Amino acid sequence: MKVTMIGSGYVGLVSGACFADFGHDVTCVDKDERKIEALKAGKIPIFEPGLDHLVSSNVAAGRLAFTTDIKAGVAGADAVFIAVGTPSRRGDGHADLSYVYAAAAEIAQAITGFTVIVDKSTVPVGTGDEVERIMREANPDAEFAVVSNPEFLREGAAIDDFKRPDRIVIGGDDPRAMAVMRQVYRPLYINKSPIVEMDRRGAELTKYAANAFLAVKITFINEIADLCEKVGANVQDVARGIGLDNRIGSKFLHAGPGYGGSCFPKDTLALLKTSQDFDAPQRIVEAVVNVNDQRKRAMGRKVITAMGGDVRGKTVAVLGLTFKPNTDDMRDSPAIAVIQTLQDAGATVRAYDPEGMEQAELVLKEVAYCNNAYETMEGADALVLVTEWDAFRALDLPRVKSLLSQPILVDLRNVYPRDAVEAAGFTYTAVGR
Repeated sequence: MKVTMIGSGYVGLVSGACFADFGHDVTCVDKDERKIEALKAGKIPIFEPGLDHLVSSNVAAGRLAFTTDIKAGVAGADAVFIAVGTPSRRGDGHADLSYVYAAAAEIAQAITGFTVIVDKSTVPVGTGDEVERIMREANPDAEFAVVSNPEFLREGAAIDDFKRPDRIVIGGDDPRAMAVMRQVYRPLYINKSPIVEMDRRGAELTKYAANAFLAVKITFINEIADLCEKVGANVQDVARGIGLDNRIGSKFLHAGPGYGGSCFPKDTLALLKTSQDFDAPQRIVEAVVNVNDQRKRAMGRKVITAMGGDVRGKTVAVLGLTFKPNTDDMRDSPAIAVIQTLQDAGATVRAYDPEGMEQAELVLKEVAYCNNAYETMEGADALVLVTEWDAFRALDLPRVKSLLSQPILVDLRNVYPRDAVEAAGFTYTAVGR
């Protein structure tokens, strides 16, 4: 199959490289000339484990190419995936669909023969209808069908998620288009990955409903963690006790500083805006958004409390800046609110992250960025673990204590056992324990 990806960001690049690895002929298109030139030179613009090798090997095999020329990239394609950004629109929280619609108008002029247009970007219900309308208006003679095929990729594990998915959701009603999509995903048949077919609007809503439900689970266990602290229970025991129930499941029941990243904050807001437009309130999701927003600054206040209630003139060492490990993504990271809360209270912040500091510098000012974990701790009055990178899971506690001016450890990810930390001479603060 000849497959074209419009947009060579996170979703487009990972999906394109994986499709190429399946044996398809893939072209990734992007308007950003610097990004395309970098990709041609073998430089990957994002951090995702294994992606550099996947891209280079498929470029070498002749199955993966990059271009800024949408006309050349789209001509002759069996399927054209729209994988451009849909950020929250400033002012109202709606998904900004301008990039999707602009891509649709350009694709309409470039396709040759029957082509399946695939909405891969996360888009609100009804977007496929508008993409179809725009394309028909731009080129009434074009032969195409629009389907929805939302992505369910976790940053840090995206390649494995693409190649071994829980399910593949395809929404459409054109028999020719659905046949093409089955052929595109046929290499996954050997893994028995289920293809779930439905109408286009159902597929669009499935993506938002899935992310909103996961955000609910995270927020639920975070509120239970607050209750655990009040009653003297351990949230990890409670999470295990409920997670072993197959109806609930153990995933996304890890208490922490709140969710962030490129999907959950944006998608829950977009779902709420859609629900308002259609007069079908989503009260649970509305509460989740509010609780999560408040929680991030509350974690900053938790650090201040652990340091005696006053951090003016004190130095705080922060380990982990990205919203989760194995990515360089700082979007809506809890670390941003935690650090800003500390700075607002008069603290000086020193920080280190294995991959995220370049992106962090764009959003966090007046932070001293360090070269490694231990350098961050030198002379600090407390150590705060915000993102649970593997490199932070087995710190040399005696060394940590010797570097800190005060032996205070605030573990916002519950990485360490309390007994071991307190035995090493620390004052230890965790979440829900």
